[in-house]
Amino acid sequence: MTTIFCFYYVKMLSVRVIFDPTQISRPTAIALGNFDGVHVGHRHVIAPILPISLRDRHPNLTSTVVSFSPHPQEFFSQKSRSLLAPFDEKVALLKSLGVEQLVLLPFDAALAKLTAAEFIQKILIDSLQVELISVGFDFHFGRQRQGNITDLQNIWGDRLTVIPEQKMSFGDIEPPPVRISSSNIRSALAQGEIDLANSLLGRPYNLVGRVVQGKQLGRTIGFPTANLELPMQKCLPRDGVYAVQAIINNPDAATQTQSQILGVMNIGLRPTVDGDRRSVEVHLFDWQGDLYDQELSVNLIRFIRPEKKFDSLDALKAQIQSDCQTARNYLAPNQQKLVTPF
Repeated sequence: MTTIFCFYYVKMLSVRVIFDPTQISRPTAIALGNFDGVHVGHRHVIAPILPISLRDRHPNLTSTVVSFSPHPQEFFSQKSRSLLAPFDEKVALLKSLGVEQLVLLPFDAALAKLTAAEFIQKILIDSLQVELISVGFDFHFGRQRQGNITDLQNIWGDRLTVIPEQKMSFGDIEPPPVRISSSNIRSALAQGEIDLANSLLGRPYNLVGRVVQGKQLGRTIGFPTANLELPMQKCLPRDGVYAVQAIINNPDAATQTQSQILGVMNIGLRPTVDGDRRSVEVHLFDWQGDLYDQELSVNLIRFIRPEKKFDSLDALKAQIQSDCQTARNYLAPNQQKLVTPF
């Protein structure tokens, strides 16, 4: 039977990103899911199919993550969905784990109409030649999410790994454990709860973008900033000021060395200077140079304060000085080994 999908193939960052079933390296060991953010819970699901887990008993299987593009919720709602890890970031995160290929199923009307049985036969068996599967405990698939873990167990039996719900205790007091999920990470970011978001992610939340020219107002008050142009779908945290670690990614450098530069970042509308659109600006401590058109990776470490409007530029300058000192006081004694997902 003719496959009903439209596919193409991209090679990127040493992870084979595949839409075309003829390009898939088979047979496969797969982790199924959306994996937005590749957080701690996702890594539990992916771990059983990584090469290090397969090499002794199943060296012939290709470590494969199977996901969907666009996100099913985006397809059904017809509304753009913010992502913790847009495409390039997701690929880089999967590469860092050792995943060999990422198969992105184009989630369209044809795929949405497949019954659970058709999804198993056409996608998992015919296209992917799946021999091992790993999924989360609440994974569903097929038309109206009718397929479940039992359907997979009926075929793969003990070759199916089901990862139970993952929770994490957080804070000094003993609160109820927090479920590790993309939605809870988004909620934490929206509240400025960076410690919680980073704990659920297992890494600092990261903004990666190209430095573009802004209005250059920061340098007039002694705090030059790098203005970041981010992917449109990138999920932004609460507006306000953050203590950050930054990395300059320069692909043209003769040697690729990464060193952390501490700083502060502001996300928001800049009401003191009548800003008319949201911007992301980073001031780097003790650093000088031209960053235009370079890529900057920014790890969010601590939320300092919400954005506010000041009565004058002098008042704004005094507050930025205070923010910088607050960030230095926190970052200096708590400097960790730089954690970067890619």
